[in-house]
Amino acid sequence: MHRLLSEILMDTQGGGQSVLGSIKIAVLPIAKVFTMCFLGFLMASKYINILPASGRKLLNGLVFSLLLPCLIFSQLGQAITFEKMIEWWFIPFNVVLATLSGSIIGFIVASIAKPPYPYFKFTIIQIAIGNIGNVPLVLIAALCRDKSNPFGDSAKCTQDGNAYISFGQWVGAIVLYTYVFWMLAPPPGGFDNVGSSLPVKTAPKSSGSPPEEVPLLTREPEPTIEDTPKDGKVIKFFKFLYVKLKLKQILQPPIIASILAIFIGCVPFLKGLIFTPDAPLYFFTDSCLILGDAMIPCILLALGGNLTDGPGSAKLGLKTTAAIMIGRLIFVPAAGLGIVLTADHLGLLPPDDKMFRFILLLQHSMPTSVLSGAVASLRGCGRESAAILFWVHIFAIISMAGWITLYISILF
Repeated sequence: MHRLLSEILMDTQGGGQSVLGSIKIAVLPIAKVFTMCFLGFLMASKYINILPASGRKLLNGLVFSLLLPCLIFSQLGQAITFEKMIEWWFIPFNVVLATLSGSIIGFIVASIAKPPYPYFKFTIIQIAIGNIGNVPLVLIAALCRDKSNPFGDSAKCTQDGNAYISFGQWVGAIVLYTYVFWMLAPPPGGFDNVGSSLPVKTAPKSSGSPPEEVPLLTREPEPTIEDTPKDGKVIKFFKFLYVKLKLKQILQPPIIASILAIFIGCVPFLKGLIFTPDAPLYFFTDSCLILGDAMIPCILLALGGNLTDGPGSAKLGLKTTAAIMIGRLIFVPAAGLGIVLTADHLGLLPPDDKMFRFILLLQHSMPTSVLSGAVASLRGCGRESAAILFWVHIFAIISMAGWITLYISILF
């Protein structure tokens, strides 16, 4: 019996990965992520307290406004060309498919679980919208750092993985600030049956509340065309369109970095001027690479520190919370696996690019998006979103290890 079990565990599958090898490849990145999150948790605990809430907020702002854009700009810009952009068309389309399939699953789960009245659409969104940016970047960095990873050279593994992930982020931002923003619209009485529950940004008083109390996303008045200055009909129209489409919220630093990287990378002259190692302006790219390397540890320390706040609100109830976790971490990845395998069977994916397929699968397998919590805060249900993010990220450590093990076994 022992001999038979050993043969099964060590037997190679498909492309040469044993069961134990697949488990090791899948579990090690998760273990690295858990270790860094745990250190952040310790730093933010009341016993050490060198990473308080205000410090974590500033650290998150640094990551979001500088470190993540630098990572996206340098990695995506070096990897992309016009031909590759055409070849990678399925990545942003996969984000849309993930949102659509997740919404359908969320609707079914919400219909069965029957969450409290104001939280039906909220439940759908928590299941439908996954983290397609920060967490996949962290996993790819941890996976590619291991020299025994199945994707080959560590540098190419990291560059390709980061480029694929970054290429899909702009679609995710549009989905987040349009579809999610609309779905989380509060009911007439508000989520707390209080009309003023929606936080609105106000100017700090002279006595001065700390700047970290100002919400990340704010609701600003939406002027009509008649309210805008008389700068000409075309300019007034574009100003009106800018406000109505909420482009100020969509065009966040990571999205701007993605657009710039795609534009410069697709123009050979500009790419040769900035992104090639012997280019006269390559020092700028190299500086972005150095800053981008700091993104992973910073965001994991902040994420681990946020777990010290606990699960937060209990309004959703145990049944709804469990239903969201099962839908997001089990049903959505299973549907995503079917989508990617079908697309591969139909010849819609680049041939022999296993990293491309792996990223597509990861887009369906991540926990609920952290940025959806920012939108939820703007719409008046931030505490409930924080509770879901807490539990989903805790149990995602187990689910992601299982799904990555399965993906490695299928791909190799």
